[in-house]
Amino acid sequence: MNRPLQLTFGLLLTALAGYIDAIGFIRLSGLYTSFMSGNTTQLGVSVSRGALDHAVMPAVLIATFLIGSTLASGLSIVTPAPWKTAAVLAYEAILVFGAFALGLQLPDMSLVSIILALAMGAQNAVLSSVQGFRAGTTFVTGALFSLGQKIAAAFTHTGPPLGWIGDATVWLALLVGAIAGAAVYSQMEVFALIFPAAITACLAAMAVLVARRHRAAS
Repeated sequence: MNRPLQLTFGLLLTALAGYIDAIGFIRLSGLYTSFMSGNTTQLGVSVSRGALDHAVMPAVLIATFLIGSTLASGLSIVTPAPWKTAAVLAYEAILVFGAFALGLQLPDMSLVSIILALAMGAQNAVLSSVQGFRAGTTFVTGALFSLGQKIAAAFTHTGPPLGWIGDATVWLALLVGAIAGAAVYSQMEVFALIFPAAITACLAAMAVLVARRHRAAS
């Protein structure tokens, strides 16, 4: 996969993570489907207060995210090189479609959010970096820190003057995705999940075409 395509995939996936995380945050009253640092903090606060009933959901989300990451990483390891991205994206698309289908049947979004956390854990096995900046992951803390480093390097003339643009774009992608997720969910509720499911499926199909082209050229 060439750099422009990696960049497109990475930014779209980062935006989808923001979109899905915003929906989870709204439905779970302050918990997340992809931001596990926030869930870990919530878990710690709940345990320290002895509110074990409030500790259950963040603990489940953290465990589910870890399981999703483990399964997708294993899938990536055993899949031949040209097909790794396609396989993990197809797995993620199935999970998001499953969450949407389940949401149509259940009024409570808790189980739906758990499946979405599984999908978000899986997504991190797709792309972790694109030519020096993080893209495609479901969190941007590292990208934000890298952004600060590169801005400092630009101001001190020790790095490229525009080297910070990539990390800034990744952060912006997550923000735009979160804004879109919250806005669409307010209008469509569970039907808002059809968009990330469809986009992930399309990305998986594109990855298959790229893999086939790579295989034909080799």
